Amino acid sequence: MSILPLVLIAVWLSVAMAGAWAIQRTSGQSGWIDTVWSMAVGIGGVVAAILGGGDFDRRIILLIVICAWSLRLASFIGSRTKCGGEDPRYAKLIDEWGDGAALRLFIFLQTQAFAAFVLVLAVYLAAANDQPFLRPIDGLATLLAMVALGGEALSDAQLARFRKTPEAKKEVCEIGFWRYSRHPNYFFEWLFWCCWPLFAWDAPIWNGLSLLAPLMMYWLLVHVSGIPPLEDHMLRSRGDKFRALQRRVNAFFPGPRKPTLQGHQE
Repeated sequence: MSILPLVLIAVWLSVAMAGAWAIQRTSGQSGWIDTVWSMAVGIGGVVAAILGGGDFDRRIILLIVICAWSLRLASFIGSRTKCGGEDPRYAKLIDEWGDGAALRLFIFLQTQAFAAFVLVLAVYLAAANDQPFLRPIDGLATLLAMVALGGEALSDAQLARFRKTPEAKKEVCEIGFWRYSRHPNYFFEWLFWCCWPLFAWDAPIWNGLSLLAPLMMYWLLVHVSGIPPLEDHMLRSRGDKFRALQRRVNAFFPGPRKPTLQGHQE
């Protein structure tokens, strides 16, 4: 495995997130940060797929998969931001940082560049796999990627449709996948990164590093930058309605709805 492609990818991700910082400081819209991040990971993934050096057919499939993920997510977040949507997580952080917001945001986005590198590394390890495509485990990985991409797109579409209704100003979303998970889009995002260790399986250089991608994504979404700050925002904006949702719907993994206890008002 050549180190040079990984060095180039790391530099690219750092520069891209520095650019995201500049865009946020100029526009005042933090939604562009995740738009740039999605595109940066996608471009890094394309480079990884091309330079991975493994089976050619495998690298073509991986290139298509990472491009589909990147273009869908970046276009969705970019469209939302262009329409004036702001990410409450970044807004809260910037407000808390006060006069030091510019420097602290720059450092924070460089940590995001590192997280992006872990994800692209998983793509590179899968692309370095010289096992002929299509093995049964490759079929499973491809199916997993398709389900994850479709599920996340549908979750986002359901939430976007709900936000256009009059009820969205006071109620919480409980349509479609949102009836069975409070954050189905996060669940499907994590599920997508679970496909890469499968694509890398049995590669000569596979040593478990590709597992870092789904492990890190789960940790970030469930414990750090995903669910905790977003649910804090929902509790402040929806109060008891969101607390009632927390009692009856799983936070991350989809599952059956819990019955509402008597004495609790919805």
